[in-house]
Amino acid sequence: MSYRPIEAAAAYREREPRAGATEPGPTWMTKRAWVIGVAVVLALGGLAIATRGQWFPQGAVAQAPAQSGPRAVPVEVTVAVKRMQPVRLEALGTVTPIRTVAVKPRMDTEITEVHFVDGAKVNQGDLLFTLDSRAIEAQIKQVQGVLASAKAQLEQAERDVARYIELVAKNATTQVTLSNAQTQVNVWRAAVESNTGQLENLKIQLTYCTIRAAISGRASTATVKIGNVVRMADPTPLVIINQMAPVYVTFTVPQRSLPDIRQAIAAETATVEAIIPGERRRATGVVSVIENSVDAATGMATIRATMPNADELLWPGTLVNAELTLRMEEAVSVPTVAVQVSQSGTFVFVVKDGVVSVRPVTVARTVGSESVLASGLEGGETVVTDGQLQLTNGSRVSVRERKAGS
Repeated sequence: MSYRPIEAAAAYREREPRAGATEPGPTWMTKRAWVIGVAVVLALGGLAIATRGQWFPQGAVAQAPAQSGPRAVPVEVTVAVKRMQPVRLEALGTVTPIRTVAVKPRMDTEITEVHFVDGAKVNQGDLLFTLDSRAIEAQIKQVQGVLASAKAQLEQAERDVARYIELVAKNATTQVTLSNAQTQVNVWRAAVESNTGQLENLKIQLTYCTIRAAISGRASTATVKIGNVVRMADPTPLVIINQMAPVYVTFTVPQRSLPDIRQAIAAETATVEAIIPGERRRATGVVSVIENSVDAATGMATIRATMPNADELLWPGTLVNAELTLRMEEAVSVPTVAVQVSQSGTFVFVVKDGVVSVRPVTVARTVGSESVLASGLEGGETVVTDGQLQLTNGSRVSVRERKAGS
């Protein structure tokens, strides 16, 4: 191929724009894009300025300085109350029957009838067992015959004495004969008395064949049934009857409490409540017995309270929580959960103007879920019951609603 300079020059002139032409080229397009970008940036800036109140609210700006201060601890509170409180002693007690009868046979024989159901409630005089009485009945008939014979002999001897007295008066017989007749009267009279006593003894033994309840109460399970042979020497009773109403609640108290208890008994203000585990009802009664000595080994005194127990709420042998109320006195109380323990003693957190302070207190006693204070509060103070772990003296707090079930 040959080089043609004239054709090359012509082609170059065709590509070069003519003078005064406005046809867009690459440089013009770049300037246009730059102008559009600047306009968009300015529009966005104006929009941001117009809506800055929505993006940065004044409240947030105002709250910013408060966040730099101490945080308020949420707590639950209650008010210390001054009212009449019981002076009460608590102890573990046992229900014991006032009277217990262990029924045993008084003769060796066989059981022919059982007249009660195991565990039944029986009344005094109810028939419990019938024993075989045939041998005693036979002995009774035998003695009755001997007694009748002795009475007949006594009557004959008395007639002889009367006749001999007349004969001696007429000198028809000797004085010795009269004396012998009088001796026979004495012999047969003694025989009559002896057989009469034996007959009465057998009749008493016959009553042993019918065993009756000596007290009213509840019977245990019978240890023997019909056909068993019982003996007086048997160590096991036939049945045990426990009196159910009234009953004792027996418990022990420290000897230092005896003066207060005795004063309460004298003033007739001492009452006892027995709380049975698993039972909502409570049994009430009064102190009736203070044992006449204190256990030297333990320093404890035994108290017995009499409980009417008409509904048989208390069962013999049951362990109960005994609450002995001595009197009522005015005192300040707070929930026990409000009382905290430290190395220096017990204290509570008292809230005033949103700030807590530590207040030392002395707990006199606990009544249920309440702690009765001997000193530290006057009543009416607001104390913290939940949230104490996050508190120190001077902490700021905010009161929250009490949790359900607390």
